[in-house]
Amino acid sequence: RGYYGIVGDRTVIKDCRILKDVRIGSDAYIKGANKLKNLTIHSDGDEPSQVGEGVELVNGIIDYGCRVFYGCKAVRFIMGPNSNLKYGARLIHSYLGDNSTISCCEVLNSLIFPSHEQHHNNSFLCAATVLGQSNMAAGVTAGSNHNSRACDGEILAGRGFWPGLCSSLKHNSRFASFTLLSKGAYPAELNITLPFSLVSNDETHGRLMVMPAYWFLYNMYALARNAWKYRARDKRIHKRQMIEFDALAPDTAEEIIPALAMLEQWIGQAAVRAGRETLADPTPDALRLLGRRLLETNPESIAELEVLGAGMESSRRPIHILKAAPAWERYREALHHYCVETLVDFRLTERIDSLNALRERLSGAHRETWVNCGGQLIRETDMTALRQAIASGEINSWDAVHDEYARLWEKYPIDKARHAWALIHEQHGINPEEESVSESTWQQWLDAALATRRAMAEWTRATRAKDYANPFRMITYENNEQMKAVLGVLEADGFIDYMEKEVQVWAEKINRVYVS
Repeated sequence: RGYYGIVGDRTVIKDCRILKDVRIGSDAYIKGANKLKNLTIHSDGDEPSQVGEGVELVNGIIDYGCRVFYGCKAVRFIMGPNSNLKYGARLIHSYLGDNSTISCCEVLNSLIFPSHEQHHNNSFLCAATVLGQSNMAAGVTAGSNHNSRACDGEILAGRGFWPGLCSSLKHNSRFASFTLLSKGAYPAELNITLPFSLVSNDETHGRLMVMPAYWFLYNMYALARNAWKYRARDKRIHKRQMIEFDALAPDTAEEIIPALAMLEQWIGQAAVRAGRETLADPTPDALRLLGRRLLETNPESIAELEVLGAGMESSRRPIHILKAAPAWERYREALHHYCVETLVDFRLTERIDSLNALRERLSGAHRETWVNCGGQLIRETDMTALRQAIASGEINSWDAVHDEYARLWEKYPIDKARHAWALIHEQHGINPEEESVSESTWQQWLDAALATRRAMAEWTRATRAKDYANPFRMITYENNEQMKAVLGVLEADGFIDYMEKEVQVWAEKINRVYVS
């Protein structure tokens, strides 16, 4: 009582039925809405928001640059900047992150981080935390089949989650970053701990199949394009939520490290089970050392082994690990590339003129867990300190919380560089407190990273080339010329050209830090 709805300057409201307790910013355009009640609609001349026909919105916050059209319904919700609801979408008891779009779908009781795409009809997402850069295919059912007698289950999916057409999942399930699920009705709860994996439900043979590092092995075009695409679609002017767009970052690097150890252990178990090797005391550490030795000395022999995983499905059926040796190698290449790229960018940005100066700047670095906070990556120790400051009253307002997030983003480059510095030493078995990296070792690291960057560009081209070589792509065209007229030619693909130019940019950066 005593408060009234507010309409900002230059805002247009036309042909609406019910508006009650609505605060609308300037330059908004609202036409044909059925019911708008208890809302805050942020809008200004730089990022105007729009609400269209048949919309019913109750108890929510719509941030700058949002668009809600065509019969959508939302109740008790928040929409981050530059997000969209279209074509009858329902958003209930949920948060939709920045730069996201939901069309024709239903989302209930979910926390969705930035750059989420959910189109088509019959996609249902309930009681889930999705950490962004995600895509829900048509017919996905993630949340309707609770297993307990209470609605207390949840799905937790890392960045880059992509369930395939008509996939259905059971609560509780958890997925590592950039997990791709092939089409299937998954019969039990899942805990996919290998990032960048392709997961398949083999109903014919009654088994779960997991291909680690699938994106690096067979779909580099999509993985590389995603980061570029998310940046290009970020049209926000008011950027209060900072976002890490790169697929290789501290969070995914920390997921790859235990994935390498798991692959080594499972390969060691496979070799012992097949009678290839014997161990007097087959402890997990001994199996891991055996698997690593096989990977480093005779990776071709691993292709003949039946590698079985563990702990990734709540069932007794086998979990087959596909392409274990190539995946292990690609994981290692990805880690090395992440570390070197981070260190080179940090050295150039900070104008650090020598390897010794870089070593001094990053002295005392160590690895630690990272937390995805709405798309911004923060060290777990910093996140704990922020929580404690809020609990103690030292931070006592939302503005102060956002200021702390901004401060943490400002120091993210050095935190990331410290993480990369500690990680690359660990991967090469070097203790930075006892042994200094020589110039020749540093140059070898640079050469290896540049080779990986060139390979990534080649993998990107090869992945896209498969589309042109697939005979089933041509069956709807009269001839090859017509297909090229519609799809364009491979040589004119703008993103492939971008990736190849990035190799040259990266080579120039390497040359600038190669000596000294």
